[in-house]
Amino acid sequence: MDDCVFCNIINKTIDANILFENDRLVVIKDILPKAPVHLLVIPKKHILNITHVTPEDEPLLGEMIFVAKEMGQKYGVGETGYKLVFNVGRDGGEVIPHLHLHIMGGKQLAE
Repeated sequence: MDDCVFCNIINKTIDANILFENDRLVVIKDILPKAPVHLLVIPKKHILNITHVTPEDEPLLGEMIFVAKEMGQKYGVGETGYKLVFNVGRDGGEVIPHLHLHIMGGKQLAE
C-alpha cells in the first residue's frame, strides 16, 4: 500500500519515532494526541479496520492488546488507567485506513 501512511512508517519510507517493534507490530506516538500519553499499536499486516479482520487475525489482535498493556506500564499509565480504542470507519472516527489501536492516558478521559 504505497499511499498508506502506516505502511510507509512500517517500511521506513516515512520517519517516525518507533517506540516498540517486533515482527508483527510497531508502536508510535500519535501526532495529534488527545491525551498526555497517546500511542498507536499498528500491525505490520495491512488490514483496513476491524470489519476486515479474519479468524486468522485473532492472535494478532490479542498481541496488540498485550503490547498495549506493556506500553501502558512503560509510559506510566498502567496504574492510573488508560483507554484502548479501535476507530472503525469514517463515522467511528477512523482517519487512516489501516487497523490501529489507540492507547490514551495520563488524565481522566470521558467515555
